[in-house]
Amino acid sequence: MNNTLDLVSYGPVIPVIVLQRVEDAVPLAEALVAGGVRVLEVTMRTPVALQCIEAIAKAVPDAIVGAGTIRWAADAQAAKNAGSVFGVSPGYTSEVGRACQAAGLPLLPGVATASEVMAAQADGLQFLKFFPAMQAGGIPMLKALAGPFPDVVFCPTGGISLQTAPDFLALPNVKVCGGSWLTPADAVEAGDWGRITQLAKGATALRG
Repeated sequence: MNNTLDLVSYGPVIPVIVLQRVEDAVPLAEALVAGGVRVLEVTMRTPVALQCIEAIAKAVPDAIVGAGTIRWAADAQAAKNAGSVFGVSPGYTSEVGRACQAAGLPLLPGVATASEVMAAQADGLQFLKFFPAMQAGGIPMLKALAGPFPDVVFCPTGGISLQTAPDFLALPNVKVCGGSWLTPADAVEAGDWGRITQLAKGATALRG
């Protein structure tokens, strides 16, 4: 994959995944893929995240696994080494952008303001994560950003639900949205993979 915009072709929702146990990684990924969700963002918020990415990359060939919460240059190479094919950051710095480019890791960087959009664009990035979507102004903010940035498209993430996702996806400058609702912590904790597959099917059906 050469560009994060390629991810858009696989479905309307990218799940934001937090894993506490390595043994949950493969069955969770298999459950999501069974529901039609192939692009998986595993956040580097836990000590086992890189091990989880590596396990999914090796055992679930239909999954397109990436690393979320890339904050430092070192995170980019570690994510790539673990088998990530893309990276996602909560914000954006040129240092992280350069590190991802050097590692051959396409980046979906987070932005919340016009200045951050301009910084990302200055480094050649046109597909951006709008985060935290609800707290940063939601749909009205995305509509406002469409004016000065008609050449930028977004993946809003943060506080979006199955109920609100269609409203975001209806915006011309939104191609896909991120959501943690596909992998609720209680379902993962209980190993309720059937429930996660059903949630994935519901997310896949949003593309209409």
